Amino acid sequence: MTTDRATPGESAKGAAGIEVKPVAGYIGAEITGVDLAGGPTDAEVAAIRAAVLRWKVVFFRGQRLDHAGHVALARRFGEPVVLPRRGSASPPDFPEIETTADRLELGGRFGMDHEEWLRRRRHSLLRGWHCDHGARVDPPAATILRAETVPPYGGDTTWSNLAAAYAGLSAPVRAFVDGLRAEHRLGVGYQPRPGDDAYVRHLLDHQIATLHPLVRVHPETGERVLYVNGYYVEQIDGVSRAESTAILDLLLEQATRPEYTVRFRWEAGSVAFWDNRATIHLAPSDNAHLGHPRTMHRVMLAGDVPAGVDGTPSRALVGSQPGRW
Repeated sequence: MTTDRATPGESAKGAAGIEVKPVAGYIGAEITGVDLAGGPTDAEVAAIRAAVLRWKVVFFRGQRLDHAGHVALARRFGEPVVLPRRGSASPPDFPEIETTADRLELGGRFGMDHEEWLRRRRHSLLRGWHCDHGARVDPPAATILRAETVPPYGGDTTWSNLAAAYAGLSAPVRAFVDGLRAEHRLGVGYQPRPGDDAYVRHLLDHQIATLHPLVRVHPETGERVLYVNGYYVEQIDGVSRAESTAILDLLLEQATRPEYTVRFRWEAGSVAFWDNRATIHLAPSDNAHLGHPRTMHRVMLAGDVPAGVDGTPSRALVGSQPGRW
């Protein structure tokens, strides 16, 4: 089933009785009238799925999900990914859940404080934009993220609609980028430290890289998606480094134009569910200095290998195989 289609800014009630209220012109809707912890009905699941495909990211507030409920919810929409390595804050009895805290363990492990790690990981605003695990040959199809503890202010997350960004390009530029492919590589968005850098050694020892189409065809909606992000994309294949930089800068600026984005203010009990195939998101960097905890739990759903406009699938270069994490 699908929900009734609404014009931007108008809410719609589907047959399931839940309300889908768009919150921005191109992306994002808040869903009310469903208890995620209570186990959504088949009709509610269908309505949520339709809303995710339509609005790319949907938000729920005041939910009472625990770890078991979070995993059970994810299974209604796909197969949860089980990561072979997670941070120590993640719950040991739920391998599908990855917990991220405000003081990222990665910094401490590699000799950096939190602020330095963020600065080197996101040395420009556009570098921070990413999809989850975009360097893999089969990035996750979707992510379900729930907030346990959030700061009283700050800590918002922003998403952008990559299908709308592609549609917003002029016809000649769309035709040009349709046939291009780009290398996505783990660690491109990290700026190395002078001298010995333990994190660079870690990246080299755990390298992941894939040649993805620059325009992906969404496997469910058929939409063409501008498949770029600032954290993983290394270079466009078959062009010079200077040409690649200029083209990627243009496309990434297009992908993150404010009109294609939505920003979400988290509360404890909030849940965001997004299509990782058609969005990029920007994690917050305005709360590291506040001293307030921000603890989030995520479950990712297994995805397929992207295909370009001509039907050619992505090709793994190193470090990943479809369905094997």
